[in-house]
Amino acid sequence: MKNPFLSLIEKHIALYQTFRNLDLGEFAGGQAPKTSKNGPKVLIFSPHPDDECITGGLALRLMYEKHVRIINVAVTLGSKKERRGPRLEELTNACKYLGFDLVKPAAEGFDNINLEGKAADPEAWAQQVNIIKDLLLQERPTMICIPHKADWNKTHVGTHHLIMDALAAAGPTFQCLVVETEYWGALKNPNVMLELSVSDMTELVAATSLHKGEIARNPYHIFLPAWMMDNVRRGGELVCGQGEEPPDITFAMLCQVTKWTGVEIVDVIEEGMYFSAVDDLQGLLNLYF
Repeated sequence: MKNPFLSLIEKHIALYQTFRNLDLGEFAGGQAPKTSKNGPKVLIFSPHPDDECITGGLALRLMYEKHVRIINVAVTLGSKKERRGPRLEELTNACKYLGFDLVKPAAEGFDNINLEGKAADPEAWAQQVNIIKDLLLQERPTMICIPHKADWNKTHVGTHHLIMDALAAAGPTFQCLVVETEYWGALKNPNVMLELSVSDMTELVAATSLHKGEIARNPYHIFLPAWMMDNVRRGGELVCGQGEEPPDITFAMLCQVTKWTGVEIVDVIEEGMYFSAVDDLQGLLNLYF
């Protein structure tokens, strides 16, 4: 008897080869909803151009479903100086496609955003912390999205520490929800599982593909759906409960949500929270109040 799963594996390979060789052109994004400058806003602190797409599922849903304004903060434009101009252009196109605003805290992005840089040049680090602190106080976001502290890549880890230092510098009156995201290293204890619809995934993959220089060397946009599928397996146990039946969905994003009180990080979720594609995300925003 022929192994019935051979066809599954062959189709995976065929799909990968087809879309890896796809000739990508510019294409228009969806009509982003109108958002209020005085309403809730989310700041995504992206270690590199493309992280706004890779970890942007929650932000995308909040924008479309709750009309939350999304601002992507380009912490760096990458380590290769000759690529910073093209990467900024790609980033601008991706943010425009998704409907995210874009802020650059430095013209060519920050340098040495890692723990080695913090130790070697504390004065430069303090200046960068101060810039982020001023941005937080200016925008007063309801929520910020940052990499978690063990996200392996040294710039991701550095971005986590940079933002945490900026929160501490912002003073006791500044509060916000803190969403820790994952990419290079998996979260050990995610407490939110968020279903992403076919439309959500299509937008995120398309936006990621606009980072053409990066996907030319590594077509990671093609693997994004597979990662979100595996999150259903992980989240079904890590968030919904060990041994529980996972939700019957295809794609999901995992994250860890806490709150910065102005003094410290505190837990605001006693048990894991799962949001299907049709669940109201107001329950998540309400954790701020």
